[in-house]
Amino acid sequence: MKNIIISTGGSGGHVIPALILLDHLKEKFNLFLVSDKRGSKFIDKEKYFFELIDVPNIFSSIFMFPINLASFLFSIIKTYKYLKEKKIDTLISTGGYMSLPFCISSKLLKINIYLFEPNMVIGRTNKLILNFSKKIICYQDEIIGFPKKFRKKIFIIKPLLKKEFYDLSKNLNKKISSPINILVLGGSQGAKIFDTKIKDVILKLSEFYKINITQQLYDTKNLPQIKLAYNKMHITHDLFKFKKELYNDSNFFDLAITRCGASAMSELSFLAIPFIAIPFPYAKDNHQFYNAKYYYDKKCCWLFDQKNFDDNKLANFIVNFINNQKDYNSKKENLLKISYQNTWNNINEKLLELIDEN
Repeated sequence: MKNIIISTGGSGGHVIPALILLDHLKEKFNLFLVSDKRGSKFIDKEKYFFELIDVPNIFSSIFMFPINLASFLFSIIKTYKYLKEKKIDTLISTGGYMSLPFCISSKLLKINIYLFEPNMVIGRTNKLILNFSKKIICYQDEIIGFPKKFRKKIFIIKPLLKKEFYDLSKNLNKKISSPINILVLGGSQGAKIFDTKIKDVILKLSEFYKINITQQLYDTKNLPQIKLAYNKMHITHDLFKFKKELYNDSNFFDLAITRCGASAMSELSFLAIPFIAIPFPYAKDNHQFYNAKYYYDKKCCWLFDQKNFDDNKLANFIVNFINNQKDYNSKKENLLKISYQNTWNNINEKLLELIDEN
């Protein structure tokens, strides 16, 4: 039985897919999971065992560079010993600088390296390690910044979703419900603008419609103020920082307003929830914009620019498509088209085939 290690860390965008990959492979292979401190908060400690190995961001501070560099070199030695001790055959890296020492050590030990890239722009660590990898698991083959000479390494699968996700019913309602159920997602690290500007959008909408809002907060210090504002306008609300079980069949969302992480949009797409995408404009290589543009070009979502954000314009835009639902229904139909082949067994078979062939 092969010994496989999955390295992850940082944001939920790295960690959640790593856990899904582990669930896909755990029945057939001996799995190890490693994460840094930042990523550990996204791991259910009761369900998953993992090793905590912290890796410094070398370029986090010019003044700390010598110390961070020394610590980074030490982490390579540490991961080298760990991989050798566990007799690892295969590394699956979900990207981020945390995985870089594992990739370097795996290269030195001649361990098979598989990369995972869910975004429409290749990550910097993945691009650096691509030359040494066997394959890179992607959702699409038109990845921005991807070197043409390595295109044969792309291995395409449908977007990864938690196994229990497939038990949920898609929202097939052709009419927007009353009250309108709206979901606001700022990503695993939240979005400051969603606590302020999006709150104002919801308040304006409540002048025309009854609303149920489920909203992720950037800063829980804002909770009392937002709660008071929603109560004043009789808006039913569920405010949270991080929620494990966000979706369920008892609460179909009519609309989502979201950041543009690959996982969030994959989930909304699978459940056929039309969404307004507001990419984080300062993301590395602007990858959130290109993630959203993929869905926008397929006429599955609406795309708004944060830098030119106007809460009045967005509120009026939403009022227009609620009153004339033709565009809304078209988005829902297109979401169903692009996600219908996404099944647990389909992805599982492809992943097992990939790992087994090497």
